Amino acid sequence: MYDFAVIGAGVTGYAAAMYAARLNMSCIVIGETDGGKITLTDDVANYPGFAQLTGKDLAEKLKTHALGYPVDTESAKVEDLFRNKEGLFYVVTGNKTFLAKSILIATGMKEKELEVPGHSEFRNKGVSYCALCDAPLFKDRVVAVIGGSDSAAKEALLLARYCKKIYMIYRGERIRPEPINGVRVEKEPKIQVITGTNVTAIQGDQSVNSVKLDKPFEGNNTLSVQGVFISIGGIPVSDLAKKLGVALNPKGEIIIDRSSYTNVSGVFAAGDVTDTEFKQAITGVSEGVHAAYQAYRFISEHGFVFTCQQSE
Repeated sequence: MYDFAVIGAGVTGYAAAMYAARLNMSCIVIGETDGGKITLTDDVANYPGFAQLTGKDLAEKLKTHALGYPVDTESAKVEDLFRNKEGLFYVVTGNKTFLAKSILIATGMKEKELEVPGHSEFRNKGVSYCALCDAPLFKDRVVAVIGGSDSAAKEALLLARYCKKIYMIYRGERIRPEPINGVRVEKEPKIQVITGTNVTAIQGDQSVNSVKLDKPFEGNNTLSVQGVFISIGGIPVSDLAKKLGVALNPKGEIIIDRSSYTNVSGVFAAGDVTDTEFKQAITGVSEGVHAAYQAYRFISEHGFVFTCQQSE
């Protein structure tokens, strides 16, 4: 029995767990990917207190901080989530079930796939969703980054350390990274931005050798590349929340208030899975901390006895 069960082992989840433990709540963090999606980010320069570090380093620091308190962890996928008549939550993994008085859903987002011919055929044969993972495999080659967000810009900048040429292809009229990264893209001679254009197919033989465009670029609808890095946003992982009757917006994001509360009593949410517009590590961490405090209030106000008090 836990006072607070955190579903999601990213920076948001570990920050929430640390605060929960400081409030003397028994807490467990359950998640498949330790550290979360930020571990795939090479350069984090916008987290207060750290001028520059990798996403993996940031995640490790937050995890280490949290585990300095009596926080339990479970590396597993949560397959089911439901509530009994007494108001307690059952968190079910493959072979275990955890009971909790309150829960935080911090499951983040998964990559949105580019649904064009050739995508599935060439997945891991030139098609990638992670420059940090795969950039060295494309040393001195020509690649394309599909997307125009700040994440896409970071992918292109990382690839510039290895690749001979990077085409950044975006359907909008202009890319929309953070200003500092926009300037870096402009100054990087290896990166060429192609706007107002969609990739309609990924082509190749044994591996990628080109992409097809919906309008000509330099007189040709086919662009020769040996790799395609896709960065077109994400899909919130909110299926578990939906099972509990948690309200979602049309994008599938969990709707929360300023205290990270959902519409369901005892259920909180934080991070990229929520309807917060500005999705950053620091905003997710803040929402997780709010959730921990509100979970403490929820348990106190609803007559539950804290697990730590039961064991005394």
